[in-house]
Amino acid sequence: MGKRKEESISKPGSRKRQRQEHRDEHSDESNEEENSQSSADSSFSSLSTEGEVGIIEGIQLKNFMCHSMLGPFQFGSNLNFVVGNNGSGKSSVLTALIVGLGGKATATNRGSSLKMFVRDGETSADISITLRNQGRDAFKPEVYGSSIIVNQRINLDGSRSYRLKSKSGTLISSKKEELVGILDHFNIQVDNPVSVLTQEMSKHFLQSKNEGDKYKFFMKATQLEQMKEDYSSIMKTKENTCIQIEQGVERLQELKELYCKKKEHYRSIGFVNEMRNHLEDLKHKMAWAVVGEMEKEIQPIKEFIIAEEGNTEKFVQKLEECQVKVNEAEEKYKAIQDKLIKVNEEAQALHPQCISLKADVQARRKAVNETEVVYNRFKTELKRLEKDDEQLRKRIEELKSSANHLSEPEKLERQRKIARLREQLKAFHDEEITIGQQMDQFQQAIYKCKEEQARLTKESHDVRQALDTKQKQLRELKDSKTNTFRRFGPQVPAFLEEVERAYKQGRFKQKPIGPIGAFIHPKDAELTLAVESCLKSLVQAFCCDNHSDEKTLQQLMSKYYPRGFRPQIIVNKFQNTVYDVRHRGVRHPEFPSVLTALDIDHAVVANCLIDVRGIETILLIKSSRKAREVMQFNRPPKNCKEAFTAEGDQVFERRYYSSAYIRPQFLSKDVEAEISHLEKEIESKKACLTASQQHLHSIQNEIRQNEDHLQGHRQHQKNLQVKVRTTNTEIADLENMEEHQAVGIRTLEDEAKENKSKMESVKKDMQQHSRKMEELKNILQVAEKNFEEMKEKIHQVEEIAGPIKEELNQADTELETSKRRLQHYEEKQKEHLARVERHKELLAVKEKQLEEKMAQARQICSERLEVSRTVKSLDAEMNRLRERINTENNRHGNREEIIQQFHDAKERYKDADSKVKNLKKFIRLLEEIMTQRFKIYRQFLRLLSLRCKLYFDHLLRIRACSGKILFDHKNETLSITVQPREKDKGTLNDVRSLSGGERSFSTVCFILSLWSITESPFRCLDEFDVYMDMVNRRIAMDMILKVAGAQCHRQFILLTPQSMSSLPTSSRIRILRMQDPERGQRTLNFKNRNDKEDDQ
Repeated sequence: MGKRKEESISKPGSRKRQRQEHRDEHSDESNEEENSQSSADSSFSSLSTEGEVGIIEGIQLKNFMCHSMLGPFQFGSNLNFVVGNNGSGKSSVLTALIVGLGGKATATNRGSSLKMFVRDGETSADISITLRNQGRDAFKPEVYGSSIIVNQRINLDGSRSYRLKSKSGTLISSKKEELVGILDHFNIQVDNPVSVLTQEMSKHFLQSKNEGDKYKFFMKATQLEQMKEDYSSIMKTKENTCIQIEQGVERLQELKELYCKKKEHYRSIGFVNEMRNHLEDLKHKMAWAVVGEMEKEIQPIKEFIIAEEGNTEKFVQKLEECQVKVNEAEEKYKAIQDKLIKVNEEAQALHPQCISLKADVQARRKAVNETEVVYNRFKTELKRLEKDDEQLRKRIEELKSSANHLSEPEKLERQRKIARLREQLKAFHDEEITIGQQMDQFQQAIYKCKEEQARLTKESHDVRQALDTKQKQLRELKDSKTNTFRRFGPQVPAFLEEVERAYKQGRFKQKPIGPIGAFIHPKDAELTLAVESCLKSLVQAFCCDNHSDEKTLQQLMSKYYPRGFRPQIIVNKFQNTVYDVRHRGVRHPEFPSVLTALDIDHAVVANCLIDVRGIETILLIKSSRKAREVMQFNRPPKNCKEAFTAEGDQVFERRYYSSAYIRPQFLSKDVEAEISHLEKEIESKKACLTASQQHLHSIQNEIRQNEDHLQGHRQHQKNLQVKVRTTNTEIADLENMEEHQAVGIRTLEDEAKENKSKMESVKKDMQQHSRKMEELKNILQVAEKNFEEMKEKIHQVEEIAGPIKEELNQADTELETSKRRLQHYEEKQKEHLARVERHKELLAVKEKQLEEKMAQARQICSERLEVSRTVKSLDAEMNRLRERINTENNRHGNREEIIQQFHDAKERYKDADSKVKNLKKFIRLLEEIMTQRFKIYRQFLRLLSLRCKLYFDHLLRIRACSGKILFDHKNETLSITVQPREKDKGTLNDVRSLSGGERSFSTVCFILSLWSITESPFRCLDEFDVYMDMVNRRIAMDMILKVAGAQCHRQFILLTPQSMSSLPTSSRIRILRMQDPERGQRTLNFKNRNDKEDDQ
């Protein structure tokens, strides 16, 4: 059987059938075993004639492996023993046999490449093998004769060449294909381990513990494996044939189309006139088909115009609604703006009043203080006058009661002393006036210092509040380095986590997005404050997709934000793309819009800012001067509504608002710079607070010093008053001397009377100043009350203005949103009207074309035809008819050529159709054959395995042993169990548990069993008895002799290191003894057992 490279076999038939066969396998084998038991016994005694073809007659080696020359030597036709010690060349002969007959180097297990078989130092090795070629099965006997000589040369580079010669030595062929043909003809399989079993192959297959390897050995030995590969090849061929059938069907379709086309040409020869008439009919249909299609084209346009005109009213209603909302928003904005203006005007109006009231309070307090000083002065004067009056009364009384005994010098001395005392008294009065003035100055200074103290106290309080705010901002900025959301409030990260949890719980249809400021980033850091001033509270706002989500977000906000401080929530349908605002956005060659000046992370945020704030219409201009030039000095750019400067100032066409922001709070990229700036501001505030407190402390010290000075001057004033009284007393005493008693008494009485008059005057003045002081104090209280009320009123107005500003910003946002929506629908309406107008124009053009086509159709065919076919199909058919008519006209007189082409196409089509049908029939037949052959293959497999088991059992019984071979064809395993004589007959042991000799004996039995069921002209076995004892070797040898005697037509070549001297003398047995090689020996001599064998 020829060698083929195949894949796995495809098993035909159903799975059910395969399982049924597998179940029946063992029962079939048991039946066959009973029926075949006797035939197994008789097969060993059957005799046959000597082999005629394929056996090895001789072999000779040169420079092969380690041998320079081995042979030539002759083998017997039946049983040959090659004996010799290790290294004598036994295995080299076996290796040369495999390689010489075309086997691969790896099959010998002696080398991986052929060049390894060339003897060291030589350039090539030669092998010559002589095969017997006799009898009726001889291979080309007329060419080769009775023997075929196979010469092979192996070169040092691993290549080899063949020379096939006849018995006479004539070169017949040098091709390997010829050798393969010879081996196939003789059924020689050099790669079959049963034909040539080397030691390494024996170890791999027979002594392997893997039952799968033994099964593979069985399959390879019986050539069942080759059958499987052949079946696989056939199935592969079937698959390829099916592919060819598919391709043939496609080709058949092409041939059929060509055949039909040629057939149509063939038929068209006699139908040219009919085709012309048909073409004319098609022209009539074509004319009205064009009209019909144009009417179909016009109908959707009419329907579209009608539908769109119906939508025009909707646009009008929508515009009216938007205009109403714009008007309402404008009214609301104007009302809030008027309210804010009124509040600002009230605040502005109250400030001058406040200043006036403050000045009035200061003036009133000064008047009270001045009146109080004058009152105190009068009070002191009254006390002094009362003392003087009392002293005068006493003095008058003393003068009246005393006598006047004074001399003239004494009187003069007394007068001089009185003059001096009066001068002192005058000095005392002057000093008292000066002290009073100084006391007034000290009181004024104390009053001014207390006012300054109140101002500094309020200023320190304000600075401390600002410092606390800055320190809070600094803490939030530092926290934002790890969490950017903290810049929008310390509660924002926790709030966002709550939103995330609510979203995962399914409470939101779309996850809210915010704060908006976290998703926008100014490209130019210098414009950050401008962006914040533009967006204001929108920086902290959130976006929701729908009102349901807005309510849920409001509920969540209530836990984290106090009422009145919650961020704005903007409801706007989420979109994944940013609006196209190129047609309504502002464009300036120098200055960006807010939209283009920002990197926005989310399309929803961009769309929200476009809708709510109109950032595409707002310019950012760093310089306020340039902003005024762009917005106010010249006409603002197209679509520009307002602009913002780098300082945050807002610029309109006719208005300019300064920014309340100094630095950006939320959008600054450089957090470290902001932290540094805040730290500097905090240090500045701290320094300011320290300076204010130091100034306050110095004012307080100044107040204390002035109060101390005032107290000192008051004490000094009291001391002066005591001195005045003392001096007046002394003067009175001196004046009351006797010589001037009468005059003095009158004088004193006049003085007392004058003093009383002064007292009355002073009392009146005191009463008058007391009433005036009370009146001034009441007026001061009223003025202070009015001043405090004014300050409270201003504070209330300022508190009212803050929410109104926020409300105004909100109203401004709503107004811009309403205007933008109005603008959006105006643009939509404009597009809608333009679209309707375009369709009307298109309809007019189409109707005009329709009229022209109808006029043309009436000229071609006066009556209208109802045509169901399309213009395209009619035109295609008309073109085909024209082409056919032109073709027929051009080919007029070439009728034979058309007929010939028709018959050729028909013949090719029928031929291809026949081939495809035959291939399909072949595939069906192949499937049937393969099903049958696979069934036969399964039967053959069971039969050979059964015969192998029977031979194996028979050979064991020769030694009085028992055992069996177990085949598992499903799992592809083979196991051998043996029971030696001396052991329990009820127990079967695996060969791995046997001794070396017993295992070798069982292996020989297995090999002999395989020999009995396989076909090959010769068998070669290397060192079969290496592990046997004398008893097992003797039994094995007897079995081999018996088998060889029963199969005289086959050749057996056995290699063994034993002497084989105990073998019986027979003409069928030849022993070839190989001597140990000697140093320098060029050839190995073979010694025959007897002369008869030499003759053979």
